[in-house]
Amino acid sequence: MAVKIIGTGSYVPEKILSNADLEKIVDTTDEWITTRTGIRERHIADDDTATSDLAARAAIRAMENASVTPEQIDLIIVATATADTIFPNTACRVQNKIGASNAACFDVSAACTGLIYAMEIANGMLNASPRKYRYALVIGSDKLSSITDWTDRSTCVLFGDGAGVLVLKNDPESGADSNFVVESEIGANGAYMELLKMPAGGSAMPASHETVDQRLHTLKMAGKEVFKLAVGGMVDACKHILAASGVTPDQLAWVIPHQANQRIISAVAQRLDASPERVFSNIARYGNTSSASIALCLDELNSAGKLHKGDLVLLTAFGGGLTWGAMLIRW
Repeated sequence: MAVKIIGTGSYVPEKILSNADLEKIVDTTDEWITTRTGIRERHIADDDTATSDLAARAAIRAMENASVTPEQIDLIIVATATADTIFPNTACRVQNKIGASNAACFDVSAACTGLIYAMEIANGMLNASPRKYRYALVIGSDKLSSITDWTDRSTCVLFGDGAGVLVLKNDPESGADSNFVVESEIGANGAYMELLKMPAGGSAMPASHETVDQRLHTLKMAGKEVFKLAVGGMVDACKHILAASGVTPDQLAWVIPHQANQRIISAVAQRLDASPERVFSNIARYGNTSSASIALCLDELNSAGKLHKGDLVLLTAFGGGLTWGAMLIRW
């Protein structure tokens, strides 16, 4: 048996926040943002739209693309850093909104690496014996605008909102050699947890007047340190799985790094000796959408007919935790 990706879907809010718009909010310029990040605009959800709303809209599109019904879904995994609430989990909210009443539901918290973590988990669950799960929705969804400090010009220029979804199917008629995961690696190092975090809102620092006044419910990042670790972590993970699978960079149809910063994307591609035309980037239009970014890229490529059966695609990401991962998939 094999697990396959049989559909993709994505959703971003209609509202676009351009660099020119940000010039009116904080002390920055379009040239400064574009030169240092590659971002020109990002999509921002309104106050009444939650992470689960973004995910549900993307999930509906993905199920339509895969020609499956909500009732067929056995498993929903939502990777997110901006859950609607601590509990119930966001996946349960998505289940209710799309009518997938037969699905087991849970969230994965691995920040920007969340989608790769969720894909790893889903692959294992769908391949487990006895076969309990046939169809799964793997969702990356984040409303980063809800935890962005709009007075901090070093971070507020980076983030956007969106969701992307993969529909996975356990196909009993296919051999294990056609499984969509060719090789994968996930990792973490909590020694660096202070570099990228949202300090308040959990049990370690519950909400209070002080935490709100000090803007501790917003994302904090040590940019230079994260940049170095991100490039090194993603490159190492990619090299490990390429070596383990016997695949060389010239055999890859696409390389899709997490869309955090164009400089990071370019540095990863260069160190992997990947052809620039095969390294996909849409960060200019969406910014950093955290766990949604790789799924947004896959859906864009799939919708444009740029993914073909048998294509080898290398995914890699890095996020708060610190977490990292890489996955070589077969389309």
